[in-house]
Amino acid sequence: MQLRVAGQPLDVGTPRRQAVLAALAVDAGRPVPIETLIDRVWGENPPEEARNVLYSHLSRIRRLLDRVTELTGIPAAVTRKTAGYVLEIDPDVVDLHRFAHLVEQGNDHRATDADRAAALSEALRGWRGAPLAGLHGDWAERVRTTWHRRRLDAAVSWGELELRLGRPGAVIGALPELAAEYPLSEPLEALLMRALHAAGRDAEAVERYAAVRTRLAEALGTDPGAELRALHGEILRGELPPGPRAAPAAVPAQLPPDTPGFAGRDRALRRLGEIAGERSSAPRIVVLSGTAGVGKTALALHWAHRAAGEFPDGQLYVNLRGFDPAGSPVAPADAVRGFLEALDVPDDRIPRTLDAQAGLYRTLLANRHVLVVLDNARDAGQVRPLLPGAPGCVVLVTSRDQLTGLVTEGAHPLAVDLLDTAEARAVLRRRIGADRVAAEPAAADEIIALCAHLPLALAVVAARAAIHPAFGLSVLAGQLRDARGLDEFAAADPATDPRAVFSWSYLRLDPAAARLFRLFGLHPGPDIGTPAAASLAGLPRGRTRVLLAELANAHLIAEPAPGRYTLHDLLRAYAAELAHEEQSPAERNAAVHRALGHYAHTAYLADGFLDPRLEVPPELTPLPEGAEPDRITDHRRALAWFEAEHRVLLQAVQAEVEFDARVWELAWSMQRFLTMRGYWNDERDVLTAALSAARRLGDERKQAFAHLHLGGTHGRFGRHTEAADDLRAALALYAASDDVVGQAYTHRQTAWLLDRQGAATEALAHAEQALALFRAAEHRAGEATALNAVGWFHTLLGRHTSAIEYCRQALELQTLLGDQTGATQSWHSIGYAHQQLGDHAQAIACFEKALELVRGKGSLTTEARLLNELANLHRDLGDLAAARAGWCQAHDILVHLAHPDADEVLKRLAEVHSG
Repeated sequence: MQLRVAGQPLDVGTPRRQAVLAALAVDAGRPVPIETLIDRVWGENPPEEARNVLYSHLSRIRRLLDRVTELTGIPAAVTRKTAGYVLEIDPDVVDLHRFAHLVEQGNDHRATDADRAAALSEALRGWRGAPLAGLHGDWAERVRTTWHRRRLDAAVSWGELELRLGRPGAVIGALPELAAEYPLSEPLEALLMRALHAAGRDAEAVERYAAVRTRLAEALGTDPGAELRALHGEILRGELPPGPRAAPAAVPAQLPPDTPGFAGRDRALRRLGEIAGERSSAPRIVVLSGTAGVGKTALALHWAHRAAGEFPDGQLYVNLRGFDPAGSPVAPADAVRGFLEALDVPDDRIPRTLDAQAGLYRTLLANRHVLVVLDNARDAGQVRPLLPGAPGCVVLVTSRDQLTGLVTEGAHPLAVDLLDTAEARAVLRRRIGADRVAAEPAAADEIIALCAHLPLALAVVAARAAIHPAFGLSVLAGQLRDARGLDEFAAADPATDPRAVFSWSYLRLDPAAARLFRLFGLHPGPDIGTPAAASLAGLPRGRTRVLLAELANAHLIAEPAPGRYTLHDLLRAYAAELAHEEQSPAERNAAVHRALGHYAHTAYLADGFLDPRLEVPPELTPLPEGAEPDRITDHRRALAWFEAEHRVLLQAVQAEVEFDARVWELAWSMQRFLTMRGYWNDERDVLTAALSAARRLGDERKQAFAHLHLGGTHGRFGRHTEAADDLRAALALYAASDDVVGQAYTHRQTAWLLDRQGAATEALAHAEQALALFRAAEHRAGEATALNAVGWFHTLLGRHTSAIEYCRQALELQTLLGDQTGATQSWHSIGYAHQQLGDHAQAIACFEKALELVRGKGSLTTEARLLNELANLHRDLGDLAAARAGWCQAHDILVHLAHPDADEVLKRLAEVHSG
């Protein structure tokens, strides 16, 4: 029996007084006769003074409840009614009644399965051990027995719902511990066995049956019941259907590292815990507001790391850059897209509009317990689309603005003020050692005052003091006193101006490190790797690593991942300010040219390892002196580089107009990676930037390239009119520049677009034009792809024999050229034609050859399509085992991709099982 107020326990008193309060609490809001109270507390043989003792306990309980009301504002009292004593309190604040209420919701068949499962899950999470543990007597034992039984019933109901929802992993994760508490519960074991079977782990299901049979024999001298035995037999014989299977839920863990040396903020941390622990029908939202550099992010991340275990479904984080010095806050659509990617939603499944993206995001978080940290928000409008709707979620928002628009909607405001002197001293002690602070307490207090109690400023000063332990704090305080301040904050409040700290640290850097820091203010992306930093500075990489280490040690840059560096917004503004003050326009231009050259040439190299190039690559602008590309030596490193630099490259293509040539080159080199990964939205943005750059350059071929691939991108989104317009523009531009190969590729892309619209006859005409043009240009790789396209449209039009001939010609060329991607497509086309001719055995052989080529190459949709078509063929031939195996593999891939075709494959599996 516990009484908790604002997350902290209050001492109820002796076990007997606990029993009195428990006897009232189980009937909260209803009168309990005094005879019943005595029976519950003392049993059949109460002492003669039982009534007087009871009155004494009730008096003390009344005073205790008065204290509860005083602390929380929640009415709580014990009153005397004719029928007995009443605990006047909202029953929902008694965990036993809360449990019963949630179980009632979970058993309401009018609700959806997901809502019922969520209610039961919340009920089970509230279980804190045996009811009335520590209280003795028959009544307490009856309560325990009753509620253990109700807990078991709730767990079984929850598990049944989770299996019905296709979430066997949730059951497998939660029930083994419960089954260990109730080792003789056959319904729990049956649930676990069914969940293991649904997850494809039949061997483990059979092992659980053997274990429970042994336990039942040893404890009760009996065998498992009929239901468990029947289930065991069905699993052994393969007669149990697998049941629905949902996509595995991604568990993101996006929190940046906790702040080293974090100290203080005890009240704020307690308040965050209280808000997160409140019961609510909506997500709990906290707005941490305060001035720049006050430690909002540090506080949010410190609490988030401490509380991460309370959010088993993951932690999402985004820096919204609402007050970014470059004036480029993250758009809500980009932030939502990032969260959807973290939740494993493929790019081609992300909706086009912000409202639809936000709806999908909230759907994915429904019934999950996720912590969402929205850092550095500009205004309420930027935040609203990122708020989940699930009551199990907690949202931390940091901003320099109070975001009153969110507060009026129920968000909890939490002002983050400057550190008090005690907290600031604690920060210095944690960072530079308690002995140094104790040796010069006055100097330490002066440093705190000169830093305006600002955590960011204190961190920079402490870093410098730690690097130079021989420096006295009084010397450091004097140097800090003489430094200048940042104009941005001087107008608002000179006492909180951090420039003095930044300049003080900057001016003591090695000149080369100081120059590198300045140039960081010119870099386009959110972070930078060591090779790119070396090119930005025009220095060797070894020397650059030394300078980066110096900057990191001085806390002028951060290293969130090995070899990658970033700057806080204020530091980036300071670096940019210094770059414009101390570097000439020519020097700034040269640095940006080196950085963009590094990215363009590295992307060009990496692209070459993704797949054999079928077209003649463009000639890149030579690298400026002092820049060099990263070292890319194989397919794996190429993919890793593109993934690491993906977001930086997206920013790089938004460079100023004087860098148009580099922007187009970057787009050319990125396009295949974006297509391969299915980053269709990013591909559209990059190609749009490339088209604008090409127009300013007046280069028709470069414009044609952008139009050609924009046509393909629009086609993937079903925007056929825009796609057709782009392809017509590409064709006209290629014709105007006498680029025959470009015209051929455009006709092939047009055929593909018409195929998606079901216009096979028109598509064939364009494929034949592409073939003629490729042959005229003696472009053999293009000729092969066009031959396969012509063959494909022949078979769509019923000309299967001629289709096979065209596709075999394509296959011969592709084999000669080493084009495995093209060969995969040709084998599929040949197999499809044989299938239409009724030659199923030959069709299976062709599809299996295509599968052999595509496996391990990353084209999962192609692999799933081939598996599905193979399974259909096996079914038509009567080989249901092979069909089932193929559909299972296809379904697993499609579920991983969150592809809508997964449901159709599942239906086919169910038909086979039912048949």
